[in-house]
Formats: sequence, C-alpha cells, structure tokens
Amino acid sequence: MTVEDLEKEIPGLIEYTETMPEEIRKKAFVKVYPPGKLIHQKDCELQFFGIVAKGENRVINEYENGKIYMIETNRAIDFIGEVTILAEMPRTSVTIEAVTECTVIYISRKDAETWIRNDQHILRLMARRTAFKLYRSSYNNGLKLYYPPTFLLADYLVRAYEGSLSEQTDTVFPENGAFILQKIRERLSEELGMNIKTLDRTIRSMQKNGYFNLTKGKISFGYEEYIKMKEFITTAKG
Repeated sequence: MTVEDLEKEIPGLIEYTETMPEEIRKKAFVKVYPPGKLIHQKDCELQFFGIVAKGENRVINEYENGKIYMIETNRAIDFIGEVTILAEMPRTSVTIEAVTECTVIYISRKDAETWIRNDQHILRLMARRTAFKLYRSSYNNGLKLYYPPTFLLADYLVRAYEGSLSEQTDTVFPENGAFILQKIRERLSEELGMNIKTLDRTIRSMQKNGYFNLTKGKISFGYEEYIKMKEFITTAKG
C-alpha cells in the first residue's frame, strides 16, 4: 500500500499529504497496526513522524509502578510524533496504542522537520490538531476530581454513543437498536481513571437505576437510556 493508494481510498487525507515534497513522498511507507498493538512508546527516541490515515488510538502515560493513565483517544486523521517535533525534544512523552486497526503513513523525522520548516500548510494543520487536543484536555481538566463516578461513567457512555452514531455498524447497533460498549472492565477502568472495585459498584448502581443493561457482561442501552443519562449529566452539573 502506498500514500497514493490511501489518498484514493480516503479523500480527506489529501489535505494532509498534498503538499508533501515529492522526494519525501517517494521515501514514505505505510504500516498497519492491529488492535492492541503499540504504535509509539514513551521515552523512546522519535525516529519517524506519522500521519494516521485510518483507525482509532489511545494515548496513555505509563509509570514505573506499572500504573497506566489514559490521557485521551484520537481518531484519524491524526498525527504521530507531532508534539515531540514541535517541542524540539528527542524522546517521546507518551505511549500510543491502537484501539482499532490503524493505518499510518511514516516519513523520517529529518524529512518531517524539513517539510514542516518549509511548508506553512502542514505546520498549520499540526498546530491546529495540537491546539484542539490541548483545548479538549483543558476543557475537561478536573472532571475526574470533582464529579462522582456515576457522572464520569454517564458522561463517558454518552460521548461513546454520540461518537458511534456516524459509524452505524452492525456490531455497535444490532437489530434491537441497542448500543453495546465493546470495552473490557480493565480498559474502561483505565480510561475513566477509577479502580475496578469502584467501577463495578458504579455499574451495578446505574444498572439498578435503569440507565443501561448488561448484555453478556457488556454495557448496552438504547436511545431512551441515552436521553436519561444526558438529563442526569445536566442535573449533576447544576
């Protein structure tokens, strides 16, 4: 697979690749990561700059005690290594893991720096994407400190539901119209920033109060429950 193949398959990608110099384009290569595969490891020397053409990934911070903190999730089209390059730092600050199958276009860091230095278009796209992530993080900063677990889970489920509406796949919305959260408890615990025991208590409480059902151990709910959670969030915010 080449950059040109991906541009034909994903027209929106052209905005990100159209000004790539031809000599750099010739050296670009494409890599596909299966779900759960590490794309980018914290504290490693950044050798390649990537453009995520397809897929969803999660950004996590790993600590020496083995704990993992989930920072955010990002969907294509996105960048890999842009913060490290813009900060002019040699090593990466986070780990990035594929949530779904991810397709990434890679060029060397040296080529990326040359491209960025001479092309305001790609620099603007990188700055806009970085600013968007910072804005999103700043907007939600403190949420986990000042709201109860029920609020955090409801907010997560509402955002997951709304994010899936554009996909409308059979695995997300089966014939009965229910949304099924395809996440194991450990992953959900990491993303919400709460321990498993607290998460289990929260799930039991919210299930009992009719916010969702459990289908083979996975959270499932329909439009009415979605509206109920939206109203709960609005009330909790005061």
